[in-house]
Amino acid sequence: MSRLFGEIRQIGIVVRDIEKAMAHWADVCGIGPWFYVDKLPITSFRYCGQLVDDFHISVALANSGALQLELIQQRGDGPSMYQDFLAAGHEGMQHWSSWPKDYDRRLQNALANGYEIGQQGESPRGRFVYLYDEGHPRTVIEMAELTAERQAIFGAIEAASVDWDGQDPIRRTWPTG
Repeated sequence: MSRLFGEIRQIGIVVRDIEKAMAHWADVCGIGPWFYVDKLPITSFRYCGQLVDDFHISVALANSGALQLELIQQRGDGPSMYQDFLAAGHEGMQHWSSWPKDYDRRLQNALANGYEIGQQGESPRGRFVYLYDEGHPRTVIEMAELTAERQAIFGAIEAASVDWDGQDPIRRTWPTG
C-alpha cells in the first residue's frame, strides 16, 4: 500500500483500439466481463491547468480479483496525458490508481511531496486527478474520489468477475451498483 495514496485499486491501460483490447483481455487472458461506455461522461477536464472542451474518451472496466483494469481510448484530438503517452510511441499501462475517501487530504499531501497535477476532471461519479513526479519520469498516479456512486459501480464490476464463465464478455453499459 502506498503511504501517500493508499491501496492500488486499478491499472490504467491506454490503447489505440479498445474493441481489440477488450477482445484480447477476454479471449486470451480470460479476464472479464468488460463493462464498456463509448463516451465517459466528464463534466470538466483540465490538462496542464487548461480547460479542454468536449473531451471524449471510451472506457472499459473489468476486474481480476480486487484489482480493476481500465482500458482507455481517447476519441478526440484534445491535449491529455493519454495523447502524450501515445505520441511518445507507447501503448499499455499508463497509470495506477487509488480510490481514497479522503481525496482532498491525500491530494494536498501528494502536492506537498513534490507531485504535480498533469490532468484532472470531474464526472457525475466524482473527481479524479492524474499526478506525476519527474524524479521518475512517466510514472503517473491517478486518484479517483471514492464516492458512493463510484463505489457501487466498481463493486458491481468486481462482483461480476467472480466465477465469470466467459459468456457475454463485453457489456455495453455499466452496472448501476
